Amino acid sequence: MTLSLRCYRCGERYDDDARVRCACGEPLWIDAEPTAFSWDDCRNRDGMWRYEALLPIDRPEGVAGAAGGTPLVRSPGLDDIAGGRVFVKDEGENPTGAYKDRGSAVAVPHTIATGDDVVGTVSYGNMAISTAAHATSLDRECIVFVPADISAVRLELIAQYEPTIVRVGGEYGKLYGDALDLSERLPVSVLVSDAPTRISGYKTALFEIYDSLAQETPDVIALPASSGGFASGVWLGIRDLQSAGLIDEPPRLCLVQTAAADPLTRAFDAGARDPTPMTPDETGDTIAHSIGNPDPPSGARALAAVRDTDGAVVSVSDDEIRTAQRRFAVDGGFCVEPASAATLAGVSRLAERGDIAADESVVLVPTGTGFKEMGAGDADVETETVHRTDLSERLESLLAL
Repeated sequence: MTLSLRCYRCGERYDDDARVRCACGEPLWIDAEPTAFSWDDCRNRDGMWRYEALLPIDRPEGVAGAAGGTPLVRSPGLDDIAGGRVFVKDEGENPTGAYKDRGSAVAVPHTIATGDDVVGTVSYGNMAISTAAHATSLDRECIVFVPADISAVRLELIAQYEPTIVRVGGEYGKLYGDALDLSERLPVSVLVSDAPTRISGYKTALFEIYDSLAQETPDVIALPASSGGFASGVWLGIRDLQSAGLIDEPPRLCLVQTAAADPLTRAFDAGARDPTPMTPDETGDTIAHSIGNPDPPSGARALAAVRDTDGAVVSVSDDEIRTAQRRFAVDGGFCVEPASAATLAGVSRLAERGDIAADESVVLVPTGTGFKEMGAGDADVETETVHRTDLSERLESLLAL
């Protein structure tokens, strides 16, 4: 099946499965107008394939069948810091521990169905892990382009699925454009962060939020922002439900960036339609490396999503992220990666300035598990050793405190 693609900005349409960007320069997404869709059309299936009627492919084999279906959990312990009634959409419960599985579950099988036996991606984190896992589950080769200075921990996480890993020197941020060129010249389909089929998979997170809330509209949905792909997918889901007449007022999309690389925040505050790429001198180091993107390829579309829903974009410091990550764990029971913790830090800032009311529902979307970050031995953990014969006495003293 050839997909019909459309540009969100200029409206230009294309019938070209391999195309990612419009002639105007903006990213494309799959042109679907689900005017006849209703919640009764949802399939009796697990995960994201419950919404197969709104996806460009039927449920495939392999690990894709396990994608989506992540829980939406009411988390009152986080209410005070978030300033509203908090629900947590834990995307860390996807097969490879991140929301990227929603995109890979559609993009990888669709690419294979069009005749491409080799898939690839440009990533040194969750998207690389996810793409490799979905490719190997369908017995297809995968090539992953990573930066030359990738950490040993991340390399091990990717390598377990046995893709071909290519370390790339030079300016890694330029590889997005290189990947599109490679897909045109070589028999490999490099699935970049905002490939239209990926975006189609991401919108299912929005459908699940509405389903879990009995189709009620949440007031705020907070996402970490990097390439702008996930925000684009959630916005596409909102537009789908609006086209079907299932929602009137959309939830306010709030995107959170790290202060070390926040071109979307700067553009939003300046009232600009397009973000300005940040130079290496302007970009700092951050613990939230997966959202440290100085030149997001879907940045303008993400900004359009925020403005269309009357949302906001904020950036937060590493100290705020560390505090939020601890609160996620101690007060919510969730182990999230730093980029995911940024959502809580961001809505806390929004609440402080009066943008979120105490009676509003706030959906935080931790996009990846924090367990992948464990094991480096950097945590300062206080412990003590007690002989088993002294346990009772020691426990009594602890309980007395």
